[in-house]
Amino acid sequence: MTTLLICLGGGLGAVLRFLVDTALRSRMSVWSTAVINATGSFLLGLFAGLAAHQSLDASALAVLGTGVCGGYTTFSTATVETLNLLRDRRYRDGAAYGLGTLGVSVVAVWGGYALGAL
Repeated sequence: MTTLLICLGGGLGAVLRFLVDTALRSRMSVWSTAVINATGSFLLGLFAGLAAHQSLDASALAVLGTGVCGGYTTFSTATVETLNLLRDRRYRDGAAYGLGTLGVSVVAVWGGYALGAL
Protein backbone atom coordinates (compact mmCIF):
# COMPACT_ATOMS: atom_id res chain seq x y z
CA MET A 1 0.00 0.00 0.00
CA THR A 2 2.85 2.42 0.79
CA THR A 3 4.29 1.91 -2.68
CA LEU A 4 0.97 2.82 -4.28
CA LEU A 5 0.69 5.92 -2.10
CA ILE A 6 4.24 6.95 -3.04
CA CYS A 7 3.26 6.66 -6.72
CA LEU A 8 0.14 8.76 -6.15
CA GLY A 9 2.17 11.30 -4.17
CA GLY A 10 4.71 11.50 -6.98
CA GLY A 11 1.94 12.22 -9.45
CA LEU A 12 0.52 14.89 -7.17
CA GLY A 13 3.95 16.46 -6.76
CA ALA A 14 4.50 16.51 -10.54
CA VAL A 15 1.15 18.22 -11.09
CA LEU A 16 1.99 20.77 -8.38
CA ARG A 17 5.36 21.40 -10.03
CA PHE A 18 3.65 22.00 -13.38
CA LEU A 19 1.14 24.42 -11.84
CA VAL A 20 3.76 26.38 -9.89
CA ASP A 21 6.12 26.47 -12.87
CA THR A 22 3.33 27.68 -15.16
CA ALA A 23 2.39 30.41 -12.69
CA LEU A 24 5.99 31.61 -12.19
CA ARG A 25 7.75 30.97 -15.52
CA SER A 26 6.48 34.12 -17.27
CA ARG A 27 7.73 36.28 -14.39
CA MET A 28 10.92 34.50 -13.42
CA SER A 29 12.20 32.53 -16.44
CA VAL A 30 14.52 29.74 -15.23
CA TRP A 31 14.31 30.90 -11.62
CA SER A 32 10.90 29.24 -11.30
CA THR A 33 12.70 25.89 -11.11
CA ALA A 34 14.93 27.25 -8.34
CA VAL A 35 11.84 28.35 -6.39
CA ILE A 36 10.31 24.91 -6.85
CA ASN A 37 13.48 23.15 -5.70
CA ALA A 38 13.88 25.47 -2.69
CA THR A 39 10.27 25.09 -1.53
CA GLY A 40 10.41 21.34 -2.11
CA SER A 41 13.65 21.13 -0.13
CA PHE A 42 12.06 23.11 2.70
CA LEU A 43 9.08 20.74 2.76
CA LEU A 44 11.30 17.65 2.68
CA GLY A 45 13.36 19.06 5.56
CA LEU A 46 10.16 19.78 7.47
CA PHE A 47 8.88 16.24 6.95
CA ALA A 48 12.25 14.76 7.91
CA GLY A 49 12.37 16.91 11.05
CA LEU A 50 8.86 15.84 11.98
CA ALA A 51 9.78 12.20 11.42
CA ALA A 52 12.94 12.47 13.52
CA HIS A 53 11.53 14.54 16.37
CA GLN A 54 7.75 14.38 16.33
CA SER A 55 5.11 11.88 15.31
CA LEU A 56 5.43 11.50 11.52
CA ASP A 57 5.91 7.80 10.85
CA ALA A 58 8.21 6.25 8.24
CA SER A 59 5.40 5.43 5.80
CA ALA A 60 4.09 9.00 5.85
CA LEU A 61 7.65 10.30 5.38
CA ALA A 62 8.07 8.01 2.37
CA VAL A 63 4.80 9.18 0.80
CA LEU A 64 5.37 12.87 1.50
CA GLY A 65 9.14 12.93 1.00
CA THR A 66 9.85 10.42 -1.74
CA GLY A 67 6.45 10.74 -3.40
CA VAL A 68 5.21 14.31 -3.20
CA CYS A 69 8.54 16.14 -2.76
CA GLY A 70 10.29 13.83 -5.22
CA GLY A 71 7.63 14.50 -7.84
CA TYR A 72 7.60 18.22 -7.09
CA THR A 73 11.32 18.98 -7.16
CA THR A 74 13.52 18.57 -10.20
CA PHE A 75 17.28 18.66 -9.93
CA SER A 76 17.69 17.47 -13.51
CA THR A 77 15.76 20.46 -14.89
CA ALA A 78 17.92 22.81 -12.83
CA THR A 79 21.08 21.27 -14.25
CA VAL A 80 19.81 21.54 -17.84
CA GLU A 81 18.84 25.17 -17.26
CA THR A 82 22.34 25.82 -15.87
CA LEU A 83 23.86 24.13 -18.91
CA ASN A 84 21.71 26.21 -21.27
CA LEU A 85 22.87 29.43 -19.63
CA LEU A 86 26.49 28.31 -19.96
CA ARG A 87 26.00 27.25 -23.60
CA ASP A 88 24.54 30.70 -24.30
CA ARG A 89 27.81 32.09 -22.90
CA ARG A 90 25.98 33.61 -19.96
CA TYR A 91 28.66 32.34 -17.61
CA ARG A 92 27.89 34.63 -14.70
CA ASP A 93 24.17 33.81 -14.89
CA GLY A 94 24.90 30.09 -15.20
CA ALA A 95 27.22 30.09 -12.19
CA ALA A 96 24.80 32.17 -10.13
CA TYR A 97 21.88 29.95 -11.07
CA GLY A 98 23.64 26.62 -10.49
CA LEU A 99 25.35 27.57 -7.25
CA GLY A 100 22.44 29.71 -6.07
CA THR A 101 19.92 26.93 -6.57
CA LEU A 102 22.09 24.47 -4.66
CA GLY A 103 22.86 26.92 -1.85
CA VAL A 104 19.29 28.10 -1.36
CA SER A 105 17.99 24.53 -1.42
CA VAL A 106 20.47 23.42 1.25
CA VAL A 107 19.51 26.36 3.48
CA ALA A 108 15.82 25.62 2.85
CA VAL A 109 16.10 21.94 3.81
CA TRP A 110 17.97 22.92 6.97
CA GLY A 111 15.32 25.50 7.85
CA GLY A 112 12.51 23.01 7.25
CA TYR A 113 14.24 20.38 9.38
CA ALA A 114 14.82 22.87 12.19
CA LEU A 115 11.14 23.84 12.13
CA GLY A 116 10.05 20.21 12.11
CA ALA A 117 12.30 19.46 15.06
CA LEU A 118 10.60 22.06 17.30
